[in-house]
Amino acid sequence: MKKTFELEDLDCANCAMKMQEAVKKIPGVIDCEVNFMTQKMKLEAEDAVFDDVLKKAVKEIAKVEPDCTVVL
Repeated sequence: MKKTFELEDLDCANCAMKMQEAVKKIPGVIDCEVNFMTQKMKLEAEDAVFDDVLKKAVKEIAKVEPDCTVVL
């Protein structure tokens, strides 16, 4: 399953890169792209674990940038 999510208050390209790398390490993630310019995250994960992966991705993003919000 592949979905795109809007990110609110993503402040810098370096943080976007850190978020992308952190999310890619989550088991079940096939691919992740965090784009600073569009303020969006594209997440691709196995269908069976997508919701669980998304919850973990939101937590990882909060660790990198606490003010950033994933619009679900």
